[in-house]
Amino acid sequence: MRGLFHPAKQDIALAQVMHALSDPVRLELLARVAAVDGEPCTAVAGDIDVHKSTLSHHYRVLREAGLTMTTVDGRTRVVRLRRDDLDDLFPGLLDAVLAAFRKHGA
Repeated sequence: MRGLFHPAKQDIALAQVMHALSDPVRLELLARVAAVDGEPCTAVAGDIDVHKSTLSHHYRVLREAGLTMTTVDGRTRVVRLRRDDLDDLFPGLLDAVLAAFRKHGA
């Protein structure tokens, strides 16, 4: 299996981050990942009403935008928020987005 692409910290661009945050499903996924310290991708399969391939697409968009880090442990993929990198690059953005999501939903 080939490795997963994760942009280096200095390559994370605001435009890609904002694009990734523009989808309600991705916002919900991000909020779930932010609430725990690592979540297997399969943990939300029954909670979000989208096909498995669509869910994989949304996780990929979040990862390739630099919002999340996915590690592979056997057959399990664990997703974690790249909070430190995002807070260094865009101070307050993540907290504002997550607070708005908690208050208003997607």
